[in-house]
Amino acid sequence: MTDHFEDHCWRDLIPPDIIELYAHYKRDIFVGPKPALLAIDLYEMAYQGGPKPVAEVTKEFPSSCGINAWRAIEPTQRIFAAARAAGIPIFYTTGESRPESKPAAIKSTNRKRTAWNAEGLSIRPEFAPQPGDVVITKQRASGFYGTPLAAHLTQLGIQSLIVVGESTSGCVRASTVDGYSYGYHVTLVEECCFDRSDISHKVNLFDLHHKYADVMHADEVVKHLAGMKKDAAS
Repeated sequence: MTDHFEDHCWRDLIPPDIIELYAHYKRDIFVGPKPALLAIDLYEMAYQGGPKPVAEVTKEFPSSCGINAWRAIEPTQRIFAAARAAGIPIFYTTGESRPESKPAAIKSTNRKRTAWNAEGLSIRPEFAPQPGDVVITKQRASGFYGTPLAAHLTQLGIQSLIVVGESTSGCVRASTVDGYSYGYHVTLVEECCFDRSDISHKVNLFDLHHKYADVMHADEVVKHLAGMKKDAAS
């Protein structure tokens, strides 16, 4: 019988003896109370080159996550639809593109700098912000660092975050750890997070799941949000 707590994408990568080392982290997993949806960096650059192997598209588009980004579109759309139906707040993050707001020395990671512009940092049409949504621009990996995100969440009485986006090992991880550190219950939607590297994606989901967040499947999160909608209507 499959252990529900470990029934995730890392099962083909993390050996049983390592999973056993983390057995004391096993707990109930759930979407926390008063949640908001936090979509990390669902911008155009992550999808450049189309739904092709990452090794192929990054030759021309080094910021692309290729097929990994495109596979996540449909489940992420379902999460957005469920979040909007449930009436929970929706926040986005994207990179800062204004030259007057971004000194040359400031960058989110130590990778070789690529051209960042407003078009490449615009949110994909599939997830286009709607009136009432909030788009946070950031200069570092975390959506919290140097931004008003925590202040917005506090004003709304948010206690939990449902996180989707990219990259799992970078901005998603940094935002998740900071969110946990601020005291939010963080849920990561497995099928809606992605990375350039499958190994980095799986290892980071495994690590975040055991330390800072509850990794859940998209169907589980959609079901929870549907329940919230019913409770609000009753």
